[in-house]
Amino acid sequence: MSAKKHQGGIVYSTNPDFQYSDNGSSGQETLSPGKQDLRVHLQSLKGNKKLTIIRGFAGSVEDIKTLGKKLKSACGVGGSVKDDEILIQGDQREKVLRILLNEGYKVKKAGG
Repeated sequence: MSAKKHQGGIVYSTNPDFQYSDNGSSGQETLSPGKQDLRVHLQSLKGNKKLTIIRGFAGSVEDIKTLGKKLKSACGVGGSVKDDEILIQGDQREKVLRILLNEGYKVKKAGG
């Protein structure tokens, strides 16, 4: 699908006063829909199945999950959020584009 992002960090520390901090990556501020630059892709899977993928969302994990849930519900299909991508079952590009544009997102259909 896509290259995984490196989730670097501390594996082990001998410092008894060490406090782990992920530098706020989970609390990333979500950009407004007009400032988002989303791309809607279609991926063919084995068995003649299709997968619609939305990439480019900049924001918190909670917000991308909320958007993913809204898109799955509106399309009436299953899907998930994984590696900062929203995955929607089937070829739902037209519905997803229409929904995102109505919500004010800057979105384009991308190849493959």
